[in-house]
Amino acid sequence: MQRWRVPLGFACALVLILLAQPRPLTLAAGGAVALLGLLLRAWSAGHIRKNAQLATSGPYAYTRNPLYLGSFVLGLGFTVAAASSLWLWLLLGGIFAALFLGIYLPVMRVEATTLAELFGDDYRSYARAVPLLFPRLTPYRTTENAGAKFDASLYVRYREYRAALGLLLAWSVLAFKAVLANLSK
Repeated sequence: MQRWRVPLGFACALVLILLAQPRPLTLAAGGAVALLGLLLRAWSAGHIRKNAQLATSGPYAYTRNPLYLGSFVLGLGFTVAAASSLWLWLLLGGIFAALFLGIYLPVMRVEATTLAELFGDDYRSYARAVPLLFPRLTPYRTTENAGAKFDASLYVRYREYRAALGLLLAWSVLAFKAVLANLSK
């Protein structure tokens, strides 16, 4: 499932784009939501050193999977932007939720097992204190994560800017669909 999450995400986006009936108001509201998801992904990328160090600083102090939470918020924003009616929002939201849960919950479980193997008791203590996906209200504090700062080089190393480019492309397509819908009225 880990290898399929990105291609399945693109397939989900394609289905949502094909079914989308965006309007200026839904584009604006969805864009605001998606931007929050994008910012969360960027913040997360600047705090993770994959398989080298247990990430517990920044957004990882609130949720064990802030990158996936950011993806969820991005997808939610995309769904809001694409839907011009309640029935369409429910349809698109149902498709998105089913794909997200079907793809990411198994991936999170596999990654938790891997992290437990790599970091042992440190990870198990962290996992007991920090929720899998939806964040806690107060940060998880350790001596290791105290004072940890965002590292922009990690953002670049993990090519997180691709999420911004993908959002820009998807929003452009939705905006184009909205313009075409207005012209056909």
